Amino acid sequence: MAISKTLADELEKRRSVALAGGGEAKTEARHAKGKMTARERLMALFTQGTFQEYGLHAQHATRHFGMADKSIPTDAVVCGTGFIDGRPVAGFSQDFSVVGGSLGEIHAKKICHTLDHAVKAGVPVIGFNDSGGARIQEGVGALSAYGQVFYRNVQLSGVVPQISVIAGPCAGGAAYSPALTDFIIMTRHNAEMFICGPEVIRAVTGQITTMAEIGSAEAHASVAGNIHFIAEDDAHAVAIVHRLLSFLPSNNMMDPPHRIEPDLSVADDPVLDDIVPEDSKVPFDCRKVIERLADGGDYLEVMPSFAANIVIAFGRIGGVVVGFVSNQPTVKAGTLDIDASDKAARFVRFCNVFNIPLVTLVDVPGFLPGVQEERRGIIRHGAKMLFAYASATVPKITVIMRKAYGGAYLAMCSQDLGADRVLAWPTAEIAVMGAEGAVNILYKRDLEQADDRKAKSKELADEYREEFASPYLSAGKLFVSDIIQPRQTRSAIALTLRGLLSKRETRPPKKHGNIPL
Repeated sequence: MAISKTLADELEKRRSVALAGGGEAKTEARHAKGKMTARERLMALFTQGTFQEYGLHAQHATRHFGMADKSIPTDAVVCGTGFIDGRPVAGFSQDFSVVGGSLGEIHAKKICHTLDHAVKAGVPVIGFNDSGGARIQEGVGALSAYGQVFYRNVQLSGVVPQISVIAGPCAGGAAYSPALTDFIIMTRHNAEMFICGPEVIRAVTGQITTMAEIGSAEAHASVAGNIHFIAEDDAHAVAIVHRLLSFLPSNNMMDPPHRIEPDLSVADDPVLDDIVPEDSKVPFDCRKVIERLADGGDYLEVMPSFAANIVIAFGRIGGVVVGFVSNQPTVKAGTLDIDASDKAARFVRFCNVFNIPLVTLVDVPGFLPGVQEERRGIIRHGAKMLFAYASATVPKITVIMRKAYGGAYLAMCSQDLGADRVLAWPTAEIAVMGAEGAVNILYKRDLEQADDRKAKSKELADEYREEFASPYLSAGKLFVSDIIQPRQTRSAIALTLRGLLSKRETRPPKKHGNIPL
């Protein structure tokens, strides 16, 4: 039976209302602020013509207090699936132009359906957060709805990649959903995320603060460590999502998108010989090493502004997707502190659950000493790195560039924590502690009796390095697989990775380990 004109017109009318969202005036207001609409964000995310929407006509059937005559197109969230670079992806985008993007029962049900689809289909899920929070008129139903979203975020964790984009307000309990996802991208302008705003903080504690101090992208990226990337605007956020997905598998049962070619280049790179200074006290930027190791110098650094004494990044070596973890000698001498330990441990665990091999670059003098670090729990936080590396079953390759001292040597994926291959440069120093500190302990009497204490200290330190910290000593005891010239590093890693792609390693049966959180 043919569809009557009346029915066709009714369908088109309803579709037009839903697609209009909050209306033309609100759309223009968003554009004036440099913001996309909820629907425009998804259109920019997915390849043109591939978006299939779910719940276009959804609205809460019950009319709540103060909303008896209020229309809520799409219940303030646009959900569906589409393709990115030929791969299926699920996504949702909260619509602030409709009742402030507030979350109610139907709104949450649509998001939950999207997350359920993602886990069943084994596809990544991208969420654009732009909401005023819980829909007050729905009372505890709205709170329950948040709980249902949180529950699914946890169920999806380690199964499919979850990426959140904070593109507007994300306040109170709403902030916990993105916090449960794998990566958070936040726009520099027009976005804010917080549990308690400045007014609440002042009313409860008397402290005076600003949104810039507690809820801005800069605060979360550099101080709190809650977000992973800052985007200049919505379009930039979408571009970061695309770039991030280019390194990630669709789910935990798949390999990452390697670009392996039949012929593997094993040419030396002489530039690496000159990157690291001869003097172990002179800092260098570890990102220059990562750039030389990554195919075409192409890598994506994660959380660049937080705990900058350690660098984490995605890249490819010989076409194989890898996760880089490297000490950064230019910041805090590359020591491991609480924030660096947390940053590295979570990245290692992400790479492990999504089958991404790990390349660890070591130049670490130890864990950061200090009363504050001890009192804040450096033992517990540092143990997270030990736990993360020891529990990881993906291919693990470690390169000791210079210093590798004490417990930090172990924490940076030593052979004892399961590294499949440990390579060292001739500049490597592997010991219980640094030469100067060891000399002060071992040769205290000799130093006290020396006419020139400084000269004697240097002489003894050089002897200590040669006798106790030499990479050849570690290689002789098989703690180091091989000692290579820096120029050989890229080819050595590429060959090792290619040989480890079929690696299979299991752990004792258990629900999960009890990481020291």
